[in-house]
Amino acid sequence: MNLLEVRNLTVTFGGVTAVDNVSFQIAPGETLGVVGESGSGKSVTAFSILRLVQPPGRITGGSIVFEGRDLLTLSEREMRQIRGARISLIFQEPMTALNPVMRVGDQIAEALTVHGMASRTEARQRAAELLDAVRIPDAARRARDYPHQLSGGMRQRVMIAIALACRPPLIIADEPTTALDVTIQAQVLDLLRELKARFNLALLLITHDFGVVAEMADRVAVMYRGRIVEEGPVRPILRSPVHEYTQNLLAAVPGKHA
Repeated sequence: MNLLEVRNLTVTFGGVTAVDNVSFQIAPGETLGVVGESGSGKSVTAFSILRLVQPPGRITGGSIVFEGRDLLTLSEREMRQIRGARISLIFQEPMTALNPVMRVGDQIAEALTVHGMASRTEARQRAAELLDAVRIPDAARRARDYPHQLSGGMRQRVMIAIALACRPPLIIADEPTTALDVTIQAQVLDLLRELKARFNLALLLITHDFGVVAEMADRVAVMYRGRIVEEGPVRPILRSPVHEYTQNLLAAVPGKHA
């Protein structure tokens, strides 16, 4: 049974359709890469799953079935129990997503206490363990740091630690390496791959980079102008893309080899 099934999702902003009749599914433990250029509807699709589309954006059609429940029928209170606990989001830019006046260890601990998964003391200890799991050296000490005291790569690791805190079965990563240089990007992707295997996570990976998809995903959905124009296992699509837009995206990847 699929963990997530998005069926005929449509999202509009005023009179403009940003996501047009999009359908895909993710099985437990699977990585689906959603790839496309800026403005193709990838991030809007991701935010729709968590019902975080900001007005004037509106979900105007479709269903989002997660663990057998249509998220579009749930109350905001029920959605708050799902966000972070069952589906986590790793944002593109950790500096805007992290609270600048709160120690990073406390921000991880808060993810646990908000969902009633640990006492304060347990949550603090678990925060240090999670920082260690995302390969932040001297984790117990760094837990007392504020976001501005960490490098960009370390801040992204903190975001991953927060996303993992409640052990959700699904993580949505929205362009998780865009703001990082190439070396740090490779380390973060390695880390995501290792944690995914260790915790048997399903991953929805939003990216404009086919190189990231080739490295990380089991299947890929190519988005263009709000629609999925091609979908399937990564290797066949890398070897012989059918849609012209997919061919152009692949042609832009330096040294691409399937």
